[in-house]
Amino acid sequence: MDTNILLESGTNELEVLEFKVGDNYYGINVAKIREILLYQPVTPLPNAHPFIEGIFMPRDTMISVISLHKCLSIPEVEGNDGLFIITNFNSLNTAFHVDEVLGIHRVSWEDIIKPDATISSDESGVSTGVIKLDDRLVVILDFEKIVTDINPETGLKVSDMDDYDSHDRSKSPIMLAEDSPLLQKLIVECLRKAGYTTLLVNNNGQEAWDKLVELDKAGTVLNSVHCIITDIEMPLMDGHRLCKLVKDNDTLKNIPVIIFSSLINEEIRRKGESLGADAQLTKPEIGKLIGVVDDLVAKYESARKG
Repeated sequence: MDTNILLESGTNELEVLEFKVGDNYYGINVAKIREILLYQPVTPLPNAHPFIEGIFMPRDTMISVISLHKCLSIPEVEGNDGLFIITNFNSLNTAFHVDEVLGIHRVSWEDIIKPDATISSDESGVSTGVIKLDDRLVVILDFEKIVTDINPETGLKVSDMDDYDSHDRSKSPIMLAEDSPLLQKLIVECLRKAGYTTLLVNNNGQEAWDKLVELDKAGTVLNSVHCIITDIEMPLMDGHRLCKLVKDNDTLKNIPVIIFSSLINEEIRRKGESLGADAQLTKPEIGKLIGVVDDLVAKYESARKG
């Protein structure tokens, strides 16, 4: 299955692959998918996490297989081998075992409903959003959280900041757009550990853009925001659209934009470059984030003084 779909830059759209586990409908951003394979026998691993079925090796690449039946506590279907959705995010290849793939839908981030606390709590929820398609609801799963819960070393590690030289950077305000409450909390913690204590934190790109417009109208935006850090996948407005709006704006275009996302690969990097992103990092690179922020903020502030 060809998943090499590159949407026009900054359109605020995404491609969602719809699939089934049991009788339930789920979705994943196509940008996370490397390929889809028919089921293949796997080799079980001793003492592995209960969600791990085992490993297999297509084309000499060892890949772990995660059972979504077990992750989601859904009984397995007798006589259905299903398929493997091979993903690539956070520089890691992982296979997710599902029952059936139904197709791809192009949707706007505006159409994705953010689950409230009754559906998905900050710590335990594995849903990032819900889409209504015809007569059914499709739940977008948080694949990053599923993998991180199995192996925390694949996620964001605040411990990477332990040896960082912190000093007062409170006069350099940073804007953050990140919809995951957990990741938002961790990124804020890292920024504060480095001394960036003046933070404008937003839950999605739309919130961030509305704040930028508000500050621009007040004539204070260039003093109030010295760097923008944004995720890509967010409801209402994604990070690519936010970056495009900033870089197409004559007043805002010199504010540095860092895209900080699990999706960064060669294709996504090219897309970010075409939109004018000043830096792009994958989320395990939290240790590099502060150094990149330091460099871009210093250049921005120096240019303003000059």
